[in-house]
Amino acid sequence: MRELSSIKGFGPARLRALEERGIRTAGDLLERLPAGYRDTTRPLSPAQMLPGTRACFEGFVVGTPALHRVHGRQWVSATVGDEWGSVRCMWFNQPWMKDRLRADEHVVLYGTCTQKKNGRFVINPTMEEAGKIIPVYSPVPGVGQKTLRDAVALLLSEYDEADPLSPRLRERYGLMNRQPALQEAHFPGSLAQLEKAKHRLAFEELLLFQTAVAGGAGQRSAAVPARVDEADEALFWGSLPYAPTGAQRRVAAEIRGDMEKDRAMARLVQGDVGSGKTLIAFYALWLCVKGGGQGALMAPTEILAQQHWESARAMLGKLGVSCGLLTGSMTAAERRRALEAVACGEWQVVIGTHALISEDVRYSDLRLVVTDEQHRFGVRQRTRLQEKGGGVHVLVMSATPIPRTLSLILYGDLDLSVVDEMPPGRKKVSTRIVPEEKREGMYAFIQRQAEQGRQTYVVCPTVGEEEDEEDALPVPSATARQKELQRRLPSLRVGLVHGRMGKREKEDTVLAFRQGQLDVLVATTVIEVGVNVPNATTMVIESADRFGLAQLHQLRGRVGRGAEESWCFLMAEPNERLKILQETSDGFRIAQKDLELRGAGEVFGTRQHGVPEMPALMLTNDTALLEETHRAFLEVSGDAALREEYEALQRAARRRHGSRTADAGIN
Repeated sequence: MRELSSIKGFGPARLRALEERGIRTAGDLLERLPAGYRDTTRPLSPAQMLPGTRACFEGFVVGTPALHRVHGRQWVSATVGDEWGSVRCMWFNQPWMKDRLRADEHVVLYGTCTQKKNGRFVINPTMEEAGKIIPVYSPVPGVGQKTLRDAVALLLSEYDEADPLSPRLRERYGLMNRQPALQEAHFPGSLAQLEKAKHRLAFEELLLFQTAVAGGAGQRSAAVPARVDEADEALFWGSLPYAPTGAQRRVAAEIRGDMEKDRAMARLVQGDVGSGKTLIAFYALWLCVKGGGQGALMAPTEILAQQHWESARAMLGKLGVSCGLLTGSMTAAERRRALEAVACGEWQVVIGTHALISEDVRYSDLRLVVTDEQHRFGVRQRTRLQEKGGGVHVLVMSATPIPRTLSLILYGDLDLSVVDEMPPGRKKVSTRIVPEEKREGMYAFIQRQAEQGRQTYVVCPTVGEEEDEEDALPVPSATARQKELQRRLPSLRVGLVHGRMGKREKEDTVLAFRQGQLDVLVATTVIEVGVNVPNATTMVIESADRFGLAQLHQLRGRVGRGAEESWCFLMAEPNERLKILQETSDGFRIAQKDLELRGAGEVFGTRQHGVPEMPALMLTNDTALLEETHRAFLEVSGDAALREEYEALQRAARRRHGSRTADAGIN
């Protein structure tokens, strides 16, 4: 396949922009399937463009378009109508549209209808040609949609790569060949052909990923058993200030059964926000220490590591277990002291961030590794920590609910435990969908909460001002929202935290919020994990419809941790999808619905910026496909007569996912 630099229009600046999005080769570009499509095969009447509708519509330009200029902003307005009705259209920062549109001219447009105080509007609709299904790619700064489409069309015309799926597999499961599937996925001839292409490419992604995970699992190594007697076991549970739930007891028993064997444990513990997974992690660490070994717990942020260390000292300290903290922000003297304590075994449990896997960290007798919020780490990081010891038990913790079928595929190398019971006393968070016209009331609520000494999170989807690729509507940014809140609620202390800030600045801001020095913390999803502030009672999520349900549920879990009633406000127009969050607080039910509505790719991929690890999965929400590909994997991998076919799959999986399964935060 040709080099990207040989494609017309791909100069150094565009190549750099593509590389920043993970597109380095022609193959990468072909694998970057469209994020969506504009279907112009069945245009609507302007009268059918109701608020929330995103579609193609056609009609005639009514009257002469007007160019407006107010306070430095400019836009073109025009009415498009037919015999059944009309809708107003507005094009911001596109003054040329005034000359492009002519009175009584027939136009085909594509856009989203929104409701304003003075009527229905379609903002920045694009002009289209009727009768096509047009791919829309995830935005790449400086590289337009037409440039991407032309490059992909060229590469498809030259495509001659071997199909990673055997003819037997394709025939058995009724799958298209790969080249036609790619062609239809990028440039569908019809919606029916698009569905077939989606199915084929998603099947391939899932099958190759399962093969890669199975190849990475290997044989479990020998390990030193950790055995405790019943008296010690009773001592641990008796030391707790509260009775554990049945689910905590059950999962603890599964872990004990694993660690009593002479074969290394490899177990995933999944539990909803607030289900008590930390207690289970501490139980495993206690078992390890009682068995004569040293344990390590790796958290994704310093704030979370600090919280775990404080909790561990309180819980395990009174049982005679010494706990230490190792992070990247330590001074040179603090680090030297910490490294000595780890190396000589003075610290029986070591809690920290990625600092735990640094070259200069030497453990005394590492026998257990616990990784918290596993979706934030890759397999390689987990493995590097395991390699610090010999025959190390592995416990993986995740508060991101994933349906069981998908867990078997994502974590094929791990045994699975589910903490499916909440401790008594955990307060339900009241959830409300708040349309824009009720923002004033919501701000008044935040003011009242602050006056009562309670705190609020405000989560935004972006850091700075950005625009949606499709309709150029401004997206609420964290920086803009902080300024607005400071202006509208001047008596409140409003902080800001996002991923582009320096690590120290970010940690200091979150710490100030934890300590009550801020009334409101405006943030991106960096606060999704690792912040435990019992005094925070309100969560506001801007543009809530841009997030998946599972992620909204995870964000909602940041409040409701104290004794006071807590609230989550979803800033969006009411819709059936968001109403699910009002109806249930069961994270697994929400995750299953999210999978059905948004597709498996949302679980595998990143949500905010960044690149989906499985682009084809972004095109499907067929949950039956998960089970179908799992059956296919078991069939090919378990039949000696299909050994050559399985080896070919393994080679294809290594080419596709060899580095991704190591680096992506999905294993």
